[in-house]
Amino acid sequence: MLTRIEVFFRRLRRNLSRSLWLSRLLRLPASRGSPTRPGLLMIQIDGLGRRQLERALERGEMPFLSRLLGREHYHLHSHYSGLPSATPAVQGELFYGVKTAVPAFAFRDHETGRMVRMYDADAAERVEARLAETGHEPLLKDGSGYSNNYRGGAAEPHFCPSSMGWGAMLRAANPVVLLTFILSHLYSFVRVSVLLVFEIGLALYDFVRGVVGGQDLIKELKFVPTRVAISVLLREFCVIGGKIDISRGLPVVHINLLGYDEQSHRRGPRSLFAHWTLKGIDDAIARLWRATNRAEWRHYDLWIYSDHGQSAAVPYHQAQGYTLENAVSRAFSNAGLADPHKQADDKPAVAQRARLLGGHRLQRIFSRLSNHDDGTGVGHELLVACLGPVGHVYFPPDTDAAQRLAISRALAVEHRVPVVIEKSGPDSVHAITSQGEFELPREAALLFGEDHPFIDSIGPDLVQLCHHADAGDLVLLGWRKTLNPLSFAEESGAHAGVAPDETHGFALLPDDVPAADHTSGYLRPLDLRQAALRHLGRSESRLADGPAQRQADDGRTLRLMTYNVHSCIGMDGKLDAQRIARVISRFSPDIVALQELDVGRSRTRGIDQAHEIARYLEMDFHFHPAMHLEEELYGDAVLSHLPMRLVKAGALPGLADKPGLEPRGALWVAIEHCGTEIQVINTHLGLSRRERLAQVDALLGEEWLGHEACRDPVIFCGDLNAMPRSRTHRRLARRMRDVQDEAPEHRPRGTFSSRFPSMRIDHVFIGAGLIVDRIDVPDSELVRVASDHLPLLAELRLDRDELPAGDS
Repeated sequence: MLTRIEVFFRRLRRNLSRSLWLSRLLRLPASRGSPTRPGLLMIQIDGLGRRQLERALERGEMPFLSRLLGREHYHLHSHYSGLPSATPAVQGELFYGVKTAVPAFAFRDHETGRMVRMYDADAAERVEARLAETGHEPLLKDGSGYSNNYRGGAAEPHFCPSSMGWGAMLRAANPVVLLTFILSHLYSFVRVSVLLVFEIGLALYDFVRGVVGGQDLIKELKFVPTRVAISVLLREFCVIGGKIDISRGLPVVHINLLGYDEQSHRRGPRSLFAHWTLKGIDDAIARLWRATNRAEWRHYDLWIYSDHGQSAAVPYHQAQGYTLENAVSRAFSNAGLADPHKQADDKPAVAQRARLLGGHRLQRIFSRLSNHDDGTGVGHELLVACLGPVGHVYFPPDTDAAQRLAISRALAVEHRVPVVIEKSGPDSVHAITSQGEFELPREAALLFGEDHPFIDSIGPDLVQLCHHADAGDLVLLGWRKTLNPLSFAEESGAHAGVAPDETHGFALLPDDVPAADHTSGYLRPLDLRQAALRHLGRSESRLADGPAQRQADDGRTLRLMTYNVHSCIGMDGKLDAQRIARVISRFSPDIVALQELDVGRSRTRGIDQAHEIARYLEMDFHFHPAMHLEEELYGDAVLSHLPMRLVKAGALPGLADKPGLEPRGALWVAIEHCGTEIQVINTHLGLSRRERLAQVDALLGEEWLGHEACRDPVIFCGDLNAMPRSRTHRRLARRMRDVQDEAPEHRPRGTFSSRFPSMRIDHVFIGAGLIVDRIDVPDSELVRVASDHLPLLAELRLDRDELPAGDS
């Protein structure tokens, strides 16, 4: 009854969904099919490093993300960005499986000879075309993407360099649809208006602070509308579009939220203004999460990650007194080459231009230090492209090896560039500093420190960056160990380099996501890509041990779960055995006792649910059908990855005067754990009080718990349909101990119904030789919707002192 009521209200809410009706009015196609198909919503928080995320969580700035970690069984991974630690490289690896897709955000294209920036549509399309030529399947195939550098194979990219906004779609809509769009999202528009006023006030205050602090007046003034547009308007449009796509059932939706990265560049990663944007980002994620839970056409996972972090940086020209371009020009001249200023009096030595576009505050610095050009743009120019803590120097072709080395050493020693790198072989590079010279990747730890969290990957990735076809003849870095980070641009927060804060992002994933195939202890974009493809069924699919896998303290700890799965029909009316398996997997139990399983029943599409769940969990199982309806079976099962043998399976007595009662049964298995055989009995008792008493008397008798082979340690569990202090419960309690009463510092909790768990009718009883360490009654959103019961999880430990002789 409770299930039918909730299903009714869920369907009513879906049918009244603004996103659903708007998608229909805009004539957007829906991905119709089985509602249990996997879907994936990936949210990128641009530029938020792990250290700043943890700071925000501690200060209560992101309450929804705290909820995911505390209640929804999410795990926080370290995410290494790869190099350069910038969005175009990270998304190239994530979307196409190609490491170091670009050598920097700004560089010289080796095919055209032109200087390019990755926020330009032509540059992004050219790079993406090269990525697509690798033959790797694009991650966002048939899905949508918002505010990304690349399409990623998305059928519907929005707010990307090559596809800005919803122009074509909205232009094609008639005025009635546009009016409906505005009215249906009136609350959102009012909300945005209020936020805009508030953000404009903050932006103007920040503008005054910047000017007082010596910042450029014009740049500060330009940053006001940019901050408001990116921090509020773009974020809200991405949320609205994402909710529409979820209601349509698109298989994968990727949204890049930009506000923090913008503020961090301007004021620093720890600044109040940067962290203020995290409150709005957290609220946006919460609204998208609620949309995934109401989705009709798919079962969506929400994954949250950051592409990279940022370092608090000092601009190079402030530390050195002159710009990097001046440093390169002086080193070039002092190496015995002609002074480029004498060859190009009509050209400035330094060309600087700040651009604000697509959510990225970028400082582009290109120096053209010679006037020779063959018409292709490659010519005989000395070019400098530097952005953040990474710079590229492109020499004229006639520069010999001795001159290059002289320039490198001059930049490192005289002009205090922290690291200057030149190619030295196909699999190595030569790094020059004021403190000495190093060969990479072999001496990466000497240069960047053994305590760098990604030191095993930094060296090889830096070599790959320097050998990129578009990389400069010299690659300049603004950081090495013992130094504070420098940026070659005018900014307070920087990324793209190798510093720990720049390369250290995060990934917030459900506990059962099979993303732990790496052995390094952290993820990188390629790991996320592989996990996403598996989740979407486009690669080998399996449920792996989650990252929150418990660590047994002495090898004796045992985790047991009892769970009434309601024939795998959830409170949303969806039939989904894999969802039940995912609930179980998130808690890594050793033994699982399940009730209400269907095998071959037409009402559940003929699925062998016991077999399906065991297959997903990679466990063995024994199933006992308490009820036979011709070829259809219904009953209970015990699953385990431990050695297990069936002892007994049989029916329990009913009532002679009520022959129409549902048949009940029990299943007894013996499971070996740490050299000890544990007897486990799983059952599901009747609804009638007299029926339950007859059944528990039988279970306490000589055929079950009273049998000579049923020696401690014994576990008796299941859905007893009996509350504590009932006669059924009291009879069992005389013989065994209720784990919810035994657990230290635990207040017993109800397990039924899953939406309002006020009744404690699922129980675990134990005999001698077992100690209760911990009890958990999970109640995450996934658990609450998967069945009409909550699972009961008991963490037990063998007590050798109480075991009978010969069992220890």
